[in-house]
Amino acid sequence: MNPSDEGRALRIAASVEPLERGHFSLNLSPFYTVMGHPHGGYLQCVMASAALAAASEAGATHLHVTSISTNFVKVLEVGAADIRTEVRRVGRGASFVYAALYQEGVLGAESLVTLGTLHEGSLLRYQDLEAPHVTPLEECRQSTGSDDINIIRVLELRLDPSSTGWWSGELSSRGEVLGWLRLDDGDASWTPWSLLFAGDALPPATFPLGSSGWVPTLQLTSRVSRVPRGEWLRARQWAAVIADGLVDERCELFDETGELVASSSQIAMVRFREGR
Repeated sequence: MNPSDEGRALRIAASVEPLERGHFSLNLSPFYTVMGHPHGGYLQCVMASAALAAASEAGATHLHVTSISTNFVKVLEVGAADIRTEVRRVGRGASFVYAALYQEGVLGAESLVTLGTLHEGSLLRYQDLEAPHVTPLEECRQSTGSDDINIIRVLELRLDPSSTGWWSGELSSRGEVLGWLRLDDGDASWTPWSLLFAGDALPPATFPLGSSGWVPTLQLTSRVSRVPRGEWLRARQWAAVIADGLVDERCELFDETGELVASSSQIAMVRFREGR
């Protein structure tokens, strides 16, 4: 990793430092921003780091966040912040933590976090969903984003050509984005923890329908079900409902074996160009 890339690794950028029991300090990274503000999936990794540390302090032995639901109360900025946690329960099969992130004493985001332990190589008992058909990796189009989409510096994103018509102004009748994701932070491949970032890493599924670039997330829920295998995730993100200036958006992530490893759903505000 080059000196200029110091702090680029998600593991470092989303780390927290203990101040006192249940209270942690952190610095929100400029590498994980969209339009200058910390990215929602990145913030979930930050909250997960604090929840895991707090639960461990309280005696929990769980290794992974299996579910997290976050409300984004206000727009956050790059820089210093702190997280206060409350361990609601330490159990044998699961533990539960509440986490609240503050900047300059003002609440910015709050999460309810469920912890458990996933086992690498465990047998999949049942899966109703099939991995979506995505154009082979080498035939997909690499997204370079724009100058204000910094997460592209730590993520390799290859989109199915069927999902990129909006790049040239050609709109679709389907609010859907298909593609491949690889963590490119110079440090590690996907883990159950970093899947929380992946679940919010695709372009909004409203873009193919002609929405503006303004799609701020209000609430994001992510679920992790498996330890991912391989470098690449196959992803499908789609808009389930758009009404009254809000979009209900869903995302499913499959690893290279075709197993569903994580999913997410979010409510975001959305705007469309005049006349559409």
